[in-house]
Amino acid sequence: MDDFIVCFATASSAEEAERIARALVEGGAAPCVNVVPGIVSVYAWKGAISRDGEWLMIIKSRRDRFPLVRDIIETNHSYEVPEVIAIPLADLSPKYREYVEGYFGGTA
Repeated sequence: MDDFIVCFATASSAEEAERIARALVEGGAAPCVNVVPGIVSVYAWKGAISRDGEWLMIIKSRRDRFPLVRDIIETNHSYEVPEVIAIPLADLSPKYREYVEGYFGGTA
């Protein structure tokens, strides 16, 4: 199977999420990043339970670009420990596959 992935990361503001999304696309890490507003994250941090509003970034990429995705997010993020996770994609629609492959200069 091809090595396409979807990555998830969160940001503290719309501005931060859009800045990171732009850096990912311009930096060759991802052809597309969706920014989803208005999520609520409940998480354990430094011995306490925290709750914050965040923006979710859904990042389409390739497994071999994950280090670049991670580096761009970590370099441009305000969090001490930004979330950067990836899940392999089982399949893509033919037209979307063509779009993603075209961004990366051909087939995966």
